[in-house]
Amino acid sequence: PAFRRFQRGYYCVYLLALAADWLQGPYLYKLYQHYRFLEGQIAILYVCGFASSVLFGLVSSSLVDRLGRKKSCVLFSFTYSICCLTKLSRDYLVLVAGRILGGLSTALLFSAFEAWYVHEHVERYDFPTEWIAVTFSQAAFWNNIIAVGAGGAADFFAEWLGLGPVAPFMVSIPLLVLSGVFAVKNWDENYGKKRAFSKTCGDGLKCLLSDRRVLLLGTIQALFESVIYIFIFLWTPVLDPHGAPLGIVFSGFMAASMLGSSLYHLAISKRYHLQPV
Repeated sequence: PAFRRFQRGYYCVYLLALAADWLQGPYLYKLYQHYRFLEGQIAILYVCGFASSVLFGLVSSSLVDRLGRKKSCVLFSFTYSICCLTKLSRDYLVLVAGRILGGLSTALLFSAFEAWYVHEHVERYDFPTEWIAVTFSQAAFWNNIIAVGAGGAADFFAEWLGLGPVAPFMVSIPLLVLSGVFAVKNWDENYGKKRAFSKTCGDGLKCLLSDRRVLLLGTIQALFESVIYIFIFLWTPVLDPHGAPLGIVFSGFMAASMLGSSLYHLAISKRYHLQPV
């Protein structure tokens, strides 16, 4: 029962943050198009977001450990809320700043929350370490469900209610605020080991270059992610002229992703014994 309560406290904060993130997926390109920006200008906005995510991703673990994991999660809620508010502006530089804030927020989303959970699970509550996988597996399942639902919700606010492509971004803000409030009220602060940034990067580079398998895996992952990001940029301008409901299409993509994950787990199960090689 104590573990279940601890899990629920984590999910209340983390799943709200994920829901706010997914809501913004279907209508980002459409919003920039609605503001009459050219395809090249929209591409630069996307690149600013991706580059920001890369740069902040390099320092996010050190930043989170020094600042505190709880504070970092609250900072995520704050910066991502501002990122959403910038979408109300038609000024190009304001939108660029919003994309940079979005990159910072993404880096925090994929580092601070899990780091906080692992520390609390092991250090404060002393639960068995094998239970960590249970929590993250359930979080991944609900993440997929939320992603599918977020596409439908975005379509409802943008199209059915006629509020336009900026609506999903505004709906994200209350979810982000709630996530931050729950973290402040229900979570304790914890910190990581303070390591020099240069040493962290040096150790990572050494690991990458000393093991051929790690380098190969990283290369394959980078190529795969490149294809995904090209797809993310192109799917809206390809389908939108045909009147496709963007939120519903996005839900279809997320459902297909969930199906792929399920098929993978089935393939490596004891019944089929397929190996990921």
